[in-house]
Formats: sequence, structure tokens, C-alpha cells
Amino acid sequence: MGPSPSEVERLQSMGVLRVRADNPGPLTMSGTNSWVVGRDPAWIVDPGPALAGHQRALAAAISERGGLGGIALTHDHIDHSEGVQALRERFPAPLAAGRGAADIELRDGAEVGPFEAIYAPGHAPDHFALVLAGVCFTGDAVLGEGSVFIAPDPGALAGYLDALQRLRERDLEALCPGHGPPIWTPRERLAECIEHRLDRERRLVAAIAEGHRSTEDLLDAAWSDVPSQLRPLAAVTLTAHLDKLGDEGRLPLPFAR
Repeated sequence: MGPSPSEVERLQSMGVLRVRADNPGPLTMSGTNSWVVGRDPAWIVDPGPALAGHQRALAAAISERGGLGGIALTHDHIDHSEGVQALRERFPAPLAAGRGAADIELRDGAEVGPFEAIYAPGHAPDHFALVLAGVCFTGDAVLGEGSVFIAPDPGALAGYLDALQRLRERDLEALCPGHGPPIWTPRERLAECIEHRLDRERRLVAAIAEGHRSTEDLLDAAWSDVPSQLRPLAAVTLTAHLDKLGDEGRLPLPFAR
């Protein structure tokens, strides 16, 4: 099902076009969103997978908008970045990213093309949100449906919560996520994402206080609502939560799992 006319019109009024890749799945949900932003020239946020149909749709949108000024990656996971090479072969343009072979390396608070980069770790250590006026392209920091997994990199979960709070304090009109539909109530959705993580933490702390230590027991206590096929990703996020509690001195010592 395509986007509703009201969605298209609201995005158009902001100079934004959503092009969704046909790669649905447990991790990509309804598919990966690529965002075409502005015109004369346009910028692309996350070229998505290297699917021929998706790349043709992006190329048509770029041509209609007067060419490509640059590509910005929220993060380099393959479903967001695989199409970079094919796109640049057709439209030579600089690449802005948090790591790797980028022409412009993203930094917190830096202005890149039309965007302000906001460091938003958690899902990936190279993850950035990209803000343009009242629109924030959130990648996998905030989704239009469901929740993200947090990778257990140093400081990942604390950094993630801090980034969400920083975005919540801004006067945003819309969040344009890496998966799912645009979000027209940014402050409410950001608060919901923060509370979701804190609720997991509270349930986890309670389970630890009751003496649970194994991964399976802790998942049963704090992630009981997660479908079985996503349980391995919940275990990854569990590790990130335990790292945060350990950094804060909130784990009983010794804490053996």
C-alpha cells in the first residue's frame, strides 16, 4: 500500500519525498525509506538497498529535482547504504557519513549540505540524525513502527537516550524514519521511545533484584512481549542495558551470567 495523499502533500510542502524500498522483513519492517530532500540540487538521505527498482525510482526523483548535491547516511547498515555505489556511478556527488570512505565525515553539531548532524548512537556507533528546519531524518534511532535494537557499544544506551532527549527539546514538525511512515507528533513519539527503554530498564532491574542472572531469565522478565524470531536481537539490547547499569554502578557485584 502506498502513502496516503495527505502524507505525500505534507512531505511535499517540506520539500521531502519518501521512496520506500521493496525489502520488507523482520528487521526492515515495511521496507527501508530513502528520503529525497530539496531540489536544484536534491540530497538523498540513505540510498537504501541496491535493488534495481528502488535505484530507478531514486534516479527519477533526482532528475526531476535538478540533480544530486550529495548523499548523507544516517548509518552504514547495509539496508541503508548498499545503494550508495550505484547512485554515485550515475550521479557523482559527495558522501557524508559517520565512518568509512566518506568525503565528509559527520560530527555532532556539524552542518553538512542542508542538514545539521546530531550524533545519535545506540543502534550503531556511527549513527546520526539529520535535521533540516523542522524535519528530522532519524534513520534507525526512531522508527515509524516498532522499536530498534541497541548494540552494546561503549556508552551506547546512555548516548541513545541523551540523543532522543536532545531531539525532543527541539521544535520539530516531523520525524522521517528509516522504516515506517513519517511521524507527525515528534515530541510525543520521542518521549514514547525514551519511556520504552526506561520501562525495559525498570523491569530488568527488578528481575536482577529477584536473583535472575541468565540471559533467558532476564529476557523472560523484561522482553516477554518480543516475538521469538526477534529474541536474539532482544538479547543484544539486553547486553546494552546491562552495560549501562554496570557503568552506573547499579549491578550487584559480582554479577555473573
